[in-house]
Amino acid sequence: MRKIILSVAGVLLIIAAFFLAKYMIDNKQKPKPTFNKSIKTVFVEQVQNQEIPIVIKASGNLVAKNKIELFSEVQGVLHSSKKEFKAGVNFLENEILLNVNSDEFYASLQSQKSNLINSITAIMPDIRLDFPEAFSKWQTYLNEFDLNKPTPKLPSFTSDKEKYFVSGKGITTGYFNIKNLEVRLKKYTIKAPYKGVLTETFVSEGTLVRAGQKLGEFIDPSIFEMEVSINAAFADLLKIGNTVSLTNLERTKTYSGKVIRVNGKVDLASQTIKVFIEVAHRDLKDGMYLEANLVAKAEQNAIEVSRKLLLNNNSLYTVKDTILQLIEVNPVYFNAETVVVKGLSNDTFILTQSVPGAFNGMVVKTQKKQ
Repeated sequence: MRKIILSVAGVLLIIAAFFLAKYMIDNKQKPKPTFNKSIKTVFVEQVQNQEIPIVIKASGNLVAKNKIELFSEVQGVLHSSKKEFKAGVNFLENEILLNVNSDEFYASLQSQKSNLINSITAIMPDIRLDFPEAFSKWQTYLNEFDLNKPTPKLPSFTSDKEKYFVSGKGITTGYFNIKNLEVRLKKYTIKAPYKGVLTETFVSEGTLVRAGQKLGEFIDPSIFEMEVSINAAFADLLKIGNTVSLTNLERTKTYSGKVIRVNGKVDLASQTIKVFIEVAHRDLKDGMYLEANLVAKAEQNAIEVSRKLLLNNNSLYTVKDTILQLIEVNPVYFNAETVVVKGLSNDTFILTQSVPGAFNGMVVKTQKKQ
């Protein structure tokens, strides 16, 4: 009997435990999750439309505006002048750069002059008899003829008969042959056409120079040109005389130049047009690399912002009553890092930094750019 009572009590205890557990599970209160609402802080600035200059950036190398390559038109051994013919040596205008030995050529020229004197002397008796009125001028010509000076011009003819007679004796031909040799003799000496400096030399004293051989390069280091390529779309904005700001690669020095030429031809491959800028400064050197900022024109009622803020090339985020609004703008010119836009009213607040995950209608906190 006792076992039966214990068995029944055990079953009742298990049933009671089951219902108690079920009651506790059914009445368990689960805590509702809570979310902290985060509002991003954005930096803004107030739009102030103004005149924005359109600056076209380009780069190029300086080239001396006055530069000549020295070539020899004659042959001979190079002689030294007062200054060495070496790169870096400065010369004044008309100062001798170099001399080529001309002894042999000079002797040939003197021989031709002597032949001319002999030819004129030989016809003097005939001139006395046939052209007595012309004798005195030819006699004066012979008396004033100096072999060590440039050949004087032949006396003018008083009649066609005299002209034919003198020409028939080969005197006119001999005279012009001598003048040709005198011109060639000057080519044995090369003088500086202007004040400048040698930048390259390919010969030295004692070198045998041949006709057509390049001797060196001579420049005027006081004024330079820089050639840059500009997008053809801006060709109508570029004007001769426009001021150009030039900077070195380190952006530590600034120079002022001006547009002096604009090519009338557009490059077919790159669709660019060549612009030539003139600049002068004692610190500049031939071959130096510079960056140019050409002011093409100015846009009225515009602002300049970072290209990172422009969406789809035509939209910007503005903030109105802590709400982000995406509005369309009119971009008028793109620089490397900035863009000039129009279409924003004054006192509008725009973002100064891009916001990750931004969307139209987003609630934000604003902080003005310092």
